Amino acid sequence: MTTVERADEAVRPGDWLRERLSNALSEFTAAAALIVLFVALSFASPHFLTADNLFNIGAQTAVIAIIATAQTMVIITKGIDLSVGSVAALAGVVGAMTVRDLGFSVWTATLVAIVIGALAGLVNGLLVTAARIPPFIATLGMMSAARGLVFIITGAVGVYGLPESFQLLGNGEIAGIPFAIVLTGLVAIGIAFLLSQTQFGQYTYAMGSNLEAARRSGISVGRHLTTVYVIAGVLVGLGGMIAASRVNSGQPNYGIALELDVIAAAVIGGASLFGGQGRIIGTLIGAFLIALVRNGAVLLDISIHVQMVIVGLIIWAAVYFDQYRRRRLESRG
Repeated sequence: MTTVERADEAVRPGDWLRERLSNALSEFTAAAALIVLFVALSFASPHFLTADNLFNIGAQTAVIAIIATAQTMVIITKGIDLSVGSVAALAGVVGAMTVRDLGFSVWTATLVAIVIGALAGLVNGLLVTAARIPPFIATLGMMSAARGLVFIITGAVGVYGLPESFQLLGNGEIAGIPFAIVLTGLVAIGIAFLLSQTQFGQYTYAMGSNLEAARRSGISVGRHLTTVYVIAGVLVGLGGMIAASRVNSGQPNYGIALELDVIAAAVIGGASLFGGQGRIIGTLIGAFLIALVRNGAVLLDISIHVQMVIVGLIIWAAVYFDQYRRRRLESRG
């Protein structure tokens, strides 16, 4: 019997099947909402189905999806990361400065941005595991610290004067497919495989389901949880670099309230804020839905403030549905 099997030995086959069906229902519901919204926007705006707008949706979805994938990993462990927007801005700004001020290539700058994200993730992980600070507070502190660093190193001024090559990640294409979408696909496949087909993924779900049981079954909880935050930081750094590449500049104000979009994407896709549940395919569906909401609001001239209200309502609805699912599973169990 494996470590994870010992941690989950109390789970009956019927409970497991009901949970899988419940997760599938969440993903199906999100996919149906995505299709309905897509069709509605096609009729509501003549600009929605244009090539330029669809390209823009693809690039916008890529950033949300990659960072939402990072958020999903953290949420599965029963954590939360409120620092994703600030860390993405820091990574994007440092990446842009690496190209402009040091003359390095966009690939080197991307590596630097990823390292910045990984370091932020490492600090978050150590604060949660070694300092035993709740994830909400630990990442809230990182959100403030990272945003402050962005303003300090830029003087609150955007990083401009970048070469055209800097736009490759955000605006480049491969065989007519946006490069950002290709990267999103690779990230999604890689993380989905990691979570569903490896011991690392089994441990991640086990910790989110019952942390104490996972610890007693021999899982090195502190090391594993820190690794989850580091991997999440890597993805946030990559997402921040893609976002900077899209506008060919490093923007210190980027990512404010981004955590709302990525949390919404993860929860809409079936990730549970109570831990132990979540799949990358669901997160991708949620990310596309959020991107369509943002894009449609712009096309229909809906203010950013109303957009925030809409995203807030979506989060409420998704969390309520998650609680409803859990109550049904518990009552049937």
